[in-house]
Amino acid sequence: MMWRGTLAVRISLLASAIAVITALLSGALAIGLILKSNSDNARSTLSQLANAAQATAGLGVSPEASQQRARRILEALKIQSVTVSADGQLVGASALGRASITGTDITQLLGGSSVSQQRTVVGQQVLVEGRPTRVGGIVLLQRRADATAFGDEVIGRVLIALLVGVVLAIVLGVLVAQRISRPLRRTAQAAHALAEGRRDVAVTPEGPAEVAEVGSAVNTLASALSHSEARQREFLLSVSHDLRTPLTAILGYAESLADGVVGPQEAPAVGAVMATEAQRLNRLVADLLDLARVGAQEFRIDLATVDLTELAQAAAQVWLDRCRAVGVIFRLEAPATPIWCHTDPSRVRQILDGLFENALRVTPPGAPIVLSVRVEAEDQTVLLEVRDGGPGLTDADLAVAFERSVLYERYRAVRQVGTGLGLAIVDGLTRRLGGTVEAGHSAEAGARFTVRLPTAGPVAG
Repeated sequence: MMWRGTLAVRISLLASAIAVITALLSGALAIGLILKSNSDNARSTLSQLANAAQATAGLGVSPEASQQRARRILEALKIQSVTVSADGQLVGASALGRASITGTDITQLLGGSSVSQQRTVVGQQVLVEGRPTRVGGIVLLQRRADATAFGDEVIGRVLIALLVGVVLAIVLGVLVAQRISRPLRRTAQAAHALAEGRRDVAVTPEGPAEVAEVGSAVNTLASALSHSEARQREFLLSVSHDLRTPLTAILGYAESLADGVVGPQEAPAVGAVMATEAQRLNRLVADLLDLARVGAQEFRIDLATVDLTELAQAAAQVWLDRCRAVGVIFRLEAPATPIWCHTDPSRVRQILDGLFENALRVTPPGAPIVLSVRVEAEDQTVLLEVRDGGPGLTDADLAVAFERSVLYERYRAVRQVGTGLGLAIVDGLTRRLGGTVEAGHSAEAGARFTVRLPTAGPVAG
């Protein structure tokens, strides 16, 4: 099973790893440079001292006395000085000097050549610098550890500094990780509270911009969920009321028939009322089913190449008769040429029927209902527009026209209304066909509903 550490632990580990790797790389580079510089400087310094000793070896009345003075100065610097006599003997040589100076070195010095070597003697590095003199030669010896003592001290200080840096980086990483993870943990707690049904949660946006944005998103989600659930409660209450009303009427008349309260003469009228209420109930249930199907993934769309001019004419023929029956003027505005569109003709007809049903319900006798079909040349979309001469909608109504039951609740006591779901179904169908629908004011002084459909059909997905 994959290990899932907390964000704070991961950030701390990452900061620690970066600090350690950086310290190792920096330390290796710095120590390498210091060691190289120490070695080069030690050999250079010893070489210069050897040159100086060579230059001063023959000065003074007694060369031996001069060499003795130089030897005392060099001993203070932890440098051993060995004199090579003219007959090849080592004068003043310690055990380290005798082990470090070879016969080849003596031969070179007596032959007038300089010696510059680094040898391992008794497990330690020794720097050897020899120069010929008038009386033989002079050899300077220095343990490499003595020559690089200062550099080794610097290396120790560098290591301590790197260790302190690593510790500080780890501490800072832990503090930063806690600062970042704390608001995320609070946001996660708020999200869990939302999942448990609480809607009063609020997260204070804090921390880095991205973390604060997550907190703000959770607050937005909580607000949206609260609003959505309130709307759902209102919708369910409204649907329950609308279902109860026809059911109550049907149940009341059914009980009257069963109890024999309704006589034979009244039975046809009672049956007609019951049939009307049953039809109303059936229409509400059908609208609820349509609304549920529109939101379902398995909602079926059968695409075909359709002449929308012909489809509009077929719809107009049906609604012309229905409008004429109630004294409403119906008018079709469509071109004489075909308007081709790749869409589902049955769903387009369902959209038009829903808009006509809504318009006919509120349009008074003598007022018009207009169906307009045209192509929008700018973006190659087809416009299906239903306009009416009814009471219309306010500007506030336009913003919520396609929300479930909103207009129904506003106007149920003012004008004739349907189930409150028709426009929501129209909006859902239009979206599933890849189009849009908008509400507005019509030139006929009523409402206008404009459906825009892409000629190429809906985009998959």
